[in-house]
Amino acid sequence: MKLEKKDDYSLLSSEKEDFKEFYDFFTAEHKNLTENNVIIDLSSKLNVESSDIFLFLQYADIHQQSGTTFVVIYPNVDVDSFPETFNIVPTLVEAEDVLEMENIQRDLGF
Repeated sequence: MKLEKKDDYSLLSSEKEDFKEFYDFFTAEHKNLTENNVIIDLSSKLNVESSDIFLFLQYADIHQQSGTTFVVIYPNVDVDSFPETFNIVPTLVEAEDVLEMENIQRDLGF
C-alpha cells in the first residue's frame, strides 16, 4: 500500500492485487486524512468489482461535508452506475482536474 502526500492532496494506491487489504489500509489511514483532499487510485493491479467502489461513498460524503474533495480513479468506469455527487474518473489527470474544479467552486462560494 502506498500513501503519497502531494501539494494539494493525498494519493492512496496499491501495488498488490488484494482489494480487502487495500480497503483495510485505507480505512486505517482515513482518520488522518479527513481534512485533506484525497484521491484513491484503484487503477493499478487491484482486483476490484464495481460493488467494492460503493464502499467509498461514505468517505466521499465525509469529505464533501468537511469542504474537501474525494476522488476515486477506476478505469473502465460506468459513471452512470454511481451517484452524481460521487467523483469517480478513469485517470489521475482527470482526478486532478476534478480537484481543481472543486477548489475553484469553493473559492467562489458554491
